[in-house]
Amino acid sequence: MSKINLFVTFSFLLAASVVNAATYKGQKVYIESCKDCHGGGQELAASKNTRTWEKIMDRKGEKLADIHIASRRAQSSWDYFGDRKFTKDSRHLEDFLTEYARDSGNVPACN
Repeated sequence: MSKINLFVTFSFLLAASVVNAATYKGQKVYIESCKDCHGGGQELAASKNTRTWEKIMDRKGEKLADIHIASRRAQSSWDYFGDRKFTKDSRHLEDFLTEYARDSGNVPACN
């Protein structure tokens, strides 16, 4: 019985570290690519609920890219959103935004 408990505990810890790693990567993407225009991560992430962020980030962040490309104020980010780097980073960014969404109860520490 103790082997099963040990296995379950180890599996849980491994799964938790994988989730945190993706959230951490998303936080890093936010700091590098979004913070200059949007400020601290808490304000932006908490501006929408989890479901809304999931919809915006659906299809590798296509809607988020469209929002930025359609905005003249976001002209400085057009190259980033048109680049393959954004589609690669979008999964991690989604993890970050949904982890700290308004209804998540979590607060990021990247201010």
